[in-house]
Amino acid sequence: MSRSLWWDTARRPEPHPPLPGDRRFDVAVLGGGITGLTTALLLRRAGVRVAVLEADRAGSGATGSSTAKVTALQSTTCSTIRAHRGADAAAAYAAVCADAVELVAELASAEGIDCELRRRPACTYATSAAEADEVRAEADAARNAGLPVELADSAELPFATDAAVRLADQVEFQPVDYLAGLARAVHGDGSAVFEGTRVLDVHQGSPCEVVTSGGVVRADRVVVATHFPILDRGLYFARLEAERSYCVAARVGAHAPLPLAINARSPKRSLRSVGDLVVVCGESHPTGAHDGHPPYAALEEFARRHWPVDEITHRWSAQDPTAYDHFPLCGPYLPGSTRMFVATGFMKWGLCGGTAAAAMLTDRIVRDHTRPEAEFFAPQRVSPRSAGRLAKMNLKVGADFVGDRLTAGQVGSADEVAPGTARVVRDGTDLTGVYRDEDGAAHAVSLRCTHLGCLLRFNDDERSWDCPCHGSRFDVDGAVLEGPAVHPLPAKAPHR
Repeated sequence: MSRSLWWDTARRPEPHPPLPGDRRFDVAVLGGGITGLTTALLLRRAGVRVAVLEADRAGSGATGSSTAKVTALQSTTCSTIRAHRGADAAAAYAAVCADAVELVAELASAEGIDCELRRRPACTYATSAAEADEVRAEADAARNAGLPVELADSAELPFATDAAVRLADQVEFQPVDYLAGLARAVHGDGSAVFEGTRVLDVHQGSPCEVVTSGGVVRADRVVVATHFPILDRGLYFARLEAERSYCVAARVGAHAPLPLAINARSPKRSLRSVGDLVVVCGESHPTGAHDGHPPYAALEEFARRHWPVDEITHRWSAQDPTAYDHFPLCGPYLPGSTRMFVATGFMKWGLCGGTAAAAMLTDRIVRDHTRPEAEFFAPQRVSPRSAGRLAKMNLKVGADFVGDRLTAGQVGSADEVAPGTARVVRDGTDLTGVYRDEDGAAHAVSLRCTHLGCLLRFNDDERSWDCPCHGSRFDVDGAVLEGPAVHPLPAKAPHR
C-alpha cells in the first residue's frame, strides 16, 4: 500500500548493475530520475559518452512517486511566476514547458517506449467564487505567456466547479516504464546507467572526479540532477524549501476519463484517471513539519465523496523542492563554472520542468549556447521581489536548528516507546530517535541529520525521520531516503 501505483504496475525491468570500479566518461549525470535520464539520452544522441549514477533504481525517487502528468498548465504557476518575477519570466517558463511536453512524446515514440502515453487536456479548476478569481487570473497569465488556454464555466469533473482554464493535448503516462525506456536507450555503446551507486562527493577539476559507493568516475563535465542538490557548495539548500505531498489511488469502476486536473487553492486536489482508478493527490506540508493531520484519510474522504469507491489500492508520497522565488534553477552549478551544472526546484512539476531542464543543459554542454529563455533559470540569479520569502525560509531553519535542541525528550527511556510508534529519548544532552516496530524490536538512531546537523522529526504516515531544515529523510534504521544528505544516521543503543 505504501509503494506508488506506478511502481506496482511497471514492467519491472532487470536492474542496471552498480558501478564496478573506477571509470572514465565524457559526462557524469548524478541522478536517475526524469531530469538525469533525459539529459543523458539527449547527450548520448549528440555523441557524448555519458554515465548515469543512481543511488537506488531509476525512477525510485520523485519521478516514480509523481502524479504522472506532463503539462505546461500547472495549477496557478504562470500567475505565480508573473507576480514574483514578471511577465517575461512567465513567458519563458511557459515556452520551455510547452516544448518539454512535445519532447516527452517524441522520445517515447522515437525510442519505442511502451509507457501508456496518451494526450489529455489539462485544467485548473475552482470550487468556489473566490477560487474562480484565481483561475481567471491564471487564464490571463497563461494566455499572455503564450499558452493557447481556454476559459470555461466548469470542468469535466463529477462535482460542481465555478470556473476552469484548460490546455489541450498535454500528456499522461506510466512514468516508471518511461524512465526504464530512457535508461535502455542510454545504456550501451560507451554510455552506461549504474544503479545502486550512491554519489558521495565531487571534486571539480580537469577532469572532475565523482566519488561514489562503487568507485570514482572521472568526467569532463558533471550534471547534478539529484532533485535536491547533494553538494553544499552553491548554498542551494538555503534557497530551496522541500515539501511532501500525498497520493491515493481509488478503484471506482468504469468512469469518463478525467482531465489532468488540479484546483487553484489549498487544500490542493490533483486528479487523473488510470483505467478504473482515480488518483487523488494533495495535503502538502513542509518536510519535517507534519501537523498530525492524517493526509491519506483526507484524500480518501475526498475520493469517496465524489466517486463510488470500491477500494483504496495504493497510498504513496513524494517530495519536491521549490526555490524561494518560485522558479526552477538550471545552469552552471557555480558562477562561471563550465564543468558542473545543476537542475532543481521544479515546484512539484518535475516531469515537465525536468525535461525542459535536460534540453537546456544539453544545449549548453554540447552546443555551448543557450536558448534565450535559459537566462531566467540561472541558478545565481537575484530576485528582489522574493527577498522577504528567502529571509523567512532561513529564519525558520535557524529556529528549527536551535529550538529543537532546547526541547525536552518525549520519554525517558526506550522501554516507554509503544509498538508502532516513535519517540525522542533524552539522556542528558543526548537525543536518540527510537522507533519500536509491531514485533516489539527497537530501532534507535542519532537524531542529528548527517547533512548539516539539524534534529530530525518523525513522520508517522511514512515511518521516517525527516529533517525540517533542508528536507533530508531517513528510514527507521538510518538509511538515506531523500537528500541532500548522502550518509546514513549512526545507529545507537536504545537508552533504558
